[in-house]
Amino acid sequence: MSDSPDPADHATRLQALEAKLAARRTVAQDNGQTDGHYQGQLAWRMVIELVAGLGIGFGIGYSLDRFFGTLPLFLVLFVLLGLAAGIKTMIRSADEVQKKQLAGQEGPTAKNEGDTRG
Repeated sequence: MSDSPDPADHATRLQALEAKLAARRTVAQDNGQTDGHYQGQLAWRMVIELVAGLGIGFGIGYSLDRFFGTLPLFLVLFVLLGLAAGIKTMIRSADEVQKKQLAGQEGPTAKNEGDTRG
């Protein structure tokens, strides 16, 4: 029975561990946005969205042209629609990233202003 550790010691050690983990998570989150690969990933995401829009438009247009026998008509129309959809998706993604960055810049300052603890 004398080998059982003190429960207060467990609570203190647990709080210290939680503080260390929180500090590491903060550092990891800060490095995630400034990492050099983040911009590259964003660029590839936008390129893939544009190419996907073009590919889907090409597939639909070519299929309709083969079905109706009017080869260039629907192909051109749906490739242009796919291009427009891809560009719209790219703009939406860029807007989403911009909102996340603005929220990240405003978040810590608003949190620190409301903190009244010493």
